[in-house]
Amino acid sequence: MKQRSDFTDWQKQAQIHTEQTLTRLLPPARQLPAPLIEAMRYATLDGGKRMRPMLVLAAAELGNAVTEAVDYALAAVECIHIYSLVHDDMPEMDNDSLRHGKAACHIQYTPATALLVGDALQSMAFSLLSQPTNLEATRQLRMVQTLAQAAGCGGMAGGQAIDLAHVGLSLNQTELEHMHQLKTSALIRAAVTLGGLCCLDIDQQALTALDRYATHLGLAFQVIDDVLDYEQDSNILGKTAGKDAQANKPTYVSLMGLATARQYAENLVQKAIDTLAGFDQRAAHLRTLAQFVIARNH
Repeated sequence: MKQRSDFTDWQKQAQIHTEQTLTRLLPPARQLPAPLIEAMRYATLDGGKRMRPMLVLAAAELGNAVTEAVDYALAAVECIHIYSLVHDDMPEMDNDSLRHGKAACHIQYTPATALLVGDALQSMAFSLLSQPTNLEATRQLRMVQTLAQAAGCGGMAGGQAIDLAHVGLSLNQTELEHMHQLKTSALIRAAVTLGGLCCLDIDQQALTALDRYATHLGLAFQVIDDVLDYEQDSNILGKTAGKDAQANKPTYVSLMGLATARQYAENLVQKAIDTLAGFDQRAAHLRTLAQFVIARNH
C-alpha cells in the first residue's frame, strides 16, 4: 500500500509541475494575437492525465538530468500531444465535441481557431526543445529529431492517416498494431527517449532498453484506450465514449473481444516492466507508470 501511496503522491506532484511549467512557458494570455493565445491556453491547461510528461520525468530520474532540459522536453511533448487532440476532435477528423471534460477547442472557439491552435502548439514544441541548456548540442539536436520523427508521417500523423483511411474496413492484428505503433506509441516512445536524453550520463544501451519499454507500453496504452472506450461513459472518460464503434473504426475490442484485449494489454505491460530489469530502483516510477496504464479508468 505504501508503494501505491508514494506513487500517487509522485503522480500528483508531476501533474502539478507539468501544469506550472506549461503555464509558465505558454505565451501570456494578453499577448497578441490574444484570441489565438487564449485558445492555446484553453486547450493545453487544466486537463488531461499528463501521461507523456510523467514519462519524461520518470525516465529523467535514471541519471544526472539537466533540470531545464527536462522542463522543455515535458512541455514540448505535451504541446505535440495537445495539438494532435485539438486537430483530432475537428469534424474533418474524429468529430468530437468533448475533450478533458469540457468543450473541444473548435466548439469553444471556431474550427479555424482550432486549426491554428494546433499549428501554433506544434511550432512551440520545437521552439522549446531548441532553447539553450547545459546539454551538448548534438544531444539536444537528437531530441529535436526524436520528437519530429514521432510527430510526422512516420509517426503520429502517419498513424492517424492510416486510421482515417480504414473507417469501415477491417484490419488484422499486425496491421492494427502497425497503425497504433505510429499513432499512439511513437509519441510515448519519444517522451521516454527525451527524458533519457536529458541525462548527461545515460548511454545508448540504456536508451535502447528504454525504447523497448516504451514500445510495449505505448501499445498497451492504446489497447486499454479501446477497452475503456467500450466500457466507460463520457463523464468518466472526459470525452465522448463509444466514438470508435459509432464510426465503425477497427479496434482491439472489435478484433479480439473485450476480455482478450484486456489480457493482451496486461501482457504488454509485463513485457514493458521486464525490459527494465537492468535498471535499479531509480526506474521505480517507470515500472509503476506501466502498471498505471492497466489500472486507469479514463
